[in-house]
Amino acid sequence: MKGSGLATDWEEVQRHDGGGTWIAYPEETMERASHVLAVDDEVWVIDPVDTVGLDDYLAEFGDVAGVVVLLDRHKRDSAEIATRHDVSVWVPEFMDGVASKLDAPTERFRYELADTGYVADTLVDNRFWQEAILYSEDGDILIVPESVGTAAYFRTSNEPLGVHPMMRVTPPRKLARFEPDRLLVGHGAGIPEHATEALSTALDGSRRRTPSLMAKNLRNLVFG
Repeated sequence: MKGSGLATDWEEVQRHDGGGTWIAYPEETMERASHVLAVDDEVWVIDPVDTVGLDDYLAEFGDVAGVVVLLDRHKRDSAEIATRHDVSVWVPEFMDGVASKLDAPTERFRYELADTGYVADTLVDNRFWQEAILYSEDGDILIVPESVGTAAYFRTSNEPLGVHPMMRVTPPRKLARFEPDRLLVGHGAGIPEHATEALSTALDGSRRRTPSLMAKNLRNLVFG
């Protein structure tokens, strides 16, 4: 499902004016995506998986100002990268049990991420799943770390973007209020254009297409 150890094979899958996205272990099923946001020559690293050569890649965008965890299960390599760059890991204020498990300094934030112009909001908050989204104040970029994704196991064959298999029956309708130009996700390459349309389609058809997705994933599990 996912690679382990320090990745030596990685791929930049998206680059835009505000940063980029890379996937370590491009062949893994989970397609764990990590993001860099560039704001005023400073770099914010989102849910990162570490790789050989990562620091050189980040330096293309600026100096690292902080590392951000948007999902309680996405601690990934955030502490290692923050320590290497002598910065803090930033964790949304509502998340329990994340900061205490990070071997690095932490900062908590409720709304805007420092003075970046990126704003956090709570998407899921229960005992099993705590997820925040991050979006630019101009509405152009939306980051959703888990509830939707483009990795194959999120999507039916006809979907460019899919709701997480565990949320298919009750999709995160809160996302419907956003109209991003670009959607960044925690699993897969994201949606670089027409993101609002893809997001609307994913949410509206989530429940109806659940049997198709489950059948597809079962076939892949059994037959490879």
